[in-house]
Amino acid sequence: PKMKNSCLHAALICLGVLCYSHAIPTGKLNHTRPSLHGHHEKGKEGQVLHRSKRGWVWNQFFVIEEYTGPDPVLVGRLHSDIDSGDGNIKYILSGEGAGIIFVIDDKSGNIHATKTLDREERAQYTLTAQAVDRNTNRPLEPPSEFIVKVQDINDNPPEFLHENYHANVPERSNVGTSVIQVTASDADDPTYGNSAKLVYSILEGQPYFSVEAQTGIIRTALPNMDREAKEEYHVVIQAKDMGGHMGGLSGTTKVTITLTDVNDNPPKFPQSVYQMSVSEAAVPGEEVGRVKAKDPDIGENGLVAYSIIDGDGMDMFEITTDYETQEGVVKLKKLLDFETKKSYSLKVEAANVHIDPKFISNGPFKDTVTVKISVEDADEPPVFLKPSYIFEVQENAASGTVVGKVHAKDPDAANSAIRYSIDRHTDLERYFIINAEDGNIKTIKALDREEIAWHNISVFAVEVHKQHQEAKVPVAIKVVDVNDNAPKFAAAYEAFVCENARSNQQFITISADDKDDSANGPRFIFSLPPEIIHNPNFTLRDNRDNTASVLVRREGFSRQKQDLYLLPIVISDGGLPPMSSTNTLTIRVCGCDSNGSLLSCNAEAYILNAGLSTGALIAILACIVILLVIVVLFVTLKRQKKEPLIVFEEEDVRENIITYDDEGGGEEDTEAFDIATLQNPDGINGFIPRKDIKPEYQYMPRPGLRPAPNSVDVDDFINTRIQEADNDPTAPPYDSIQIYGYEGRGSVAGSLSSLESATTDSDLDYDYLQNWGPRFKKLADLYGSKDTFDDDS
Repeated sequence: PKMKNSCLHAALICLGVLCYSHAIPTGKLNHTRPSLHGHHEKGKEGQVLHRSKRGWVWNQFFVIEEYTGPDPVLVGRLHSDIDSGDGNIKYILSGEGAGIIFVIDDKSGNIHATKTLDREERAQYTLTAQAVDRNTNRPLEPPSEFIVKVQDINDNPPEFLHENYHANVPERSNVGTSVIQVTASDADDPTYGNSAKLVYSILEGQPYFSVEAQTGIIRTALPNMDREAKEEYHVVIQAKDMGGHMGGLSGTTKVTITLTDVNDNPPKFPQSVYQMSVSEAAVPGEEVGRVKAKDPDIGENGLVAYSIIDGDGMDMFEITTDYETQEGVVKLKKLLDFETKKSYSLKVEAANVHIDPKFISNGPFKDTVTVKISVEDADEPPVFLKPSYIFEVQENAASGTVVGKVHAKDPDAANSAIRYSIDRHTDLERYFIINAEDGNIKTIKALDREEIAWHNISVFAVEVHKQHQEAKVPVAIKVVDVNDNAPKFAAAYEAFVCENARSNQQFITISADDKDDSANGPRFIFSLPPEIIHNPNFTLRDNRDNTASVLVRREGFSRQKQDLYLLPIVISDGGLPPMSSTNTLTIRVCGCDSNGSLLSCNAEAYILNAGLSTGALIAILACIVILLVIVVLFVTLKRQKKEPLIVFEEEDVRENIITYDDEGGGEEDTEAFDIATLQNPDGINGFIPRKDIKPEYQYMPRPGLRPAPNSVDVDDFINTRIQEADNDPTAPPYDSIQIYGYEGRGSVAGSLSSLESATTDSDLDYDYLQNWGPRFKKLADLYGSKDTFDDDS
């Protein structure tokens, strides 16, 4: 927007001199204005537009951090050229920290900092100044932003990233080899002064190491530093700000530098000759002695390999390297004979495994030594001609059968006689015996391969005149199989066949086991006994893979007629001579659905429902008819008899009335009421048990509520019974079903009994029940057409 010619101009007072005393810093007037003089712009139709000049002159203000003077710090002054000094203009300050850190005198425009500022916490603040009319608060100039920067002082010492550093450098490194770089940081302003300009120096660690002043890189300062002389060095590095000048702040860190090993030392034997001795009784592989060449290097640089390079014992001895102890182990390679040769000489070499080409000029990294070995005479024990023996004997062989023969001799010149014996700890059952003179082993009792297939025993050989000279040899005796076991079922099979099974349907596969070796039973043969080879119910098929399948021969089985079949099966092996056994397979008849899934294998339900014959049903119906006739006659006589209203005790005919737990005589029995029916024997004691469930506790009626047993007052009797029933927790209502033996007579609904339906000549066809699924199968069996089945097994 355009401004009038009478626009206000602002003057900015900047405090440029920073003082570290308690006095208020002085300033100088800054009359500089921003480059806001308008430049020409062309508008529409060539009209020249002039950009208006702002009435505020602004710049950055500065305030020193950490100032602790007694008075607030004067940051600067705001003034408008429209201000005539009469107090009509009010200066307002807003923005970051306004009113809290920075306050303004609304009359003079002086800005003060009321708190100590920390540049490291906040480096600058953005504020907005405005001049308004004091009376109307109408803005006289548009608001203008300016920045107050916190000027840095050196109040933070340098800090290293780590308190301790660890570094490695190879020994024998050249001077100036870089070891590690340490880095420090300074929280002061790096763009102002030298408060954050760091210089590194070394306080401890000369003359071995040095540090670059600007980068903090530590380097080696001495050549040929030897790890074997000193391995670890402790270096202290200092970082100082202000460019390292006087008055700067500093920080230090510790650096632990370890010299890593290089192969700069060859192995060296501490002596020139080693003396060793070995007994002629030593066996090949036995250790004779050890040699060791010392190498001050460590790790792979100190690894030493030993070898025999010359000597008359190269064929009799060998040397290996024990890398844990760095020793050369001399071992016997062949058997020695004192009578043939009594001493040997070896030349052993020790050489580094890994050689560093940089130090090849230090000399050959190997050394040699002479090893002299003397052979000592020994009284040797007997020696078996073989290290072990393996014999075979057939099972069930007779006692005294020869198994095999062992032989040992005395290697000494005396050639003493040998006696043999069996270590009984290896033959606790005493199956074998050995001839002490010639070493023949025989059986004592029959052997069973199925019980023990191998016998592992040990035989001792002892010199006759030197009992302490003893030798032992292992003897393995294999029991050869004889076909003496018949094959049997592999498991306790129990088969299930469906009632609706189809002909030639397979329902189980069986296999067999034979304790004998496979050589005596390479294949099992399954068959039915000759007497039932033509079994009408089942047949057997040999699968020729040591299994057999059992199949159904006929269609349809009935659990009512027979629910269990026993099928004998003969199993033979292929041994010489062959062995066979007869095993019985249990087959149960079960009910299945249309998919062949088993539903039930229990025949009791069918037996209870369908097991009654026609004569038994007729007898039951006759009994029921007779009972019904008796009941009808009894009810008819009772209706015709008129009893007096008052019955004397001695003429009480109710004593001969039999009480039934039923509701009455039917729909037409409404002519009389007999209180004796209510006084049933179970209710005399005041407790009527529930018929459907067992109550959790018994109800005891309260005394005094029950009327006298012979009372004829029906109203009192009924009220008493109602009160007892209301207070009885075991009394109805509850879900129950009451079954009555007598339905009554003359009901318009007719008889509900289905007992006579079996005797009537009904022309209804119930065969459709067979198509209703397994749930209606029992009804289909009772009322549908029945097939007769052969019960032969």
